[in-house]
Amino acid sequence: MLVGLVPRPQGVQVLLTRRTEHLRHHGGQVGFPGGRIEPRDRTPAMAAMRESNEEIALQREQAQMLGYLEPFLTITSFRVTPVVAVVDPAFVPVADPSEVADVFEVPLAFLMDSANLRKVEMDYRGRVRHVFEYSWPAQRIWGATAAILYNLRCRLEQTS
Repeated sequence: MLVGLVPRPQGVQVLLTRRTEHLRHHGGQVGFPGGRIEPRDRTPAMAAMRESNEEIALQREQAQMLGYLEPFLTITSFRVTPVVAVVDPAFVPVADPSEVADVFEVPLAFLMDSANLRKVEMDYRGRVRHVFEYSWPAQRIWGATAAILYNLRCRLEQTS
């Protein structure tokens, strides 16, 4: 999956999508562009770029890879490798309507502020789970997406 950072005059934004409701896994949820690694993908970065192109029409030359975040195992048993990249601010997303209902940006400064992140309790298959959730007004950013954003925040705090 691609954690896209978009430099804007008002500050860096994080590129997110909302999946279409009809998808089998995580339908209607906010996430990053990305998906399964296919045999032709030699690296997780190649898979992230291919999937980002398929889902939101991001071209390879419109993203500069910075590196990877720690792999993350979701409660639904998906192992994801977040690929962090700077996305050209001139990029205009074109959502594939079969996979993506919406493409939007959230200020990185908002995600870096610990006051905007909380742990919520949820029931998953009869077990209580605690997951992260950002209090972003327009979309529910929670679960694996929020946890990966938290990991990004921790990594950025370590380097500053």
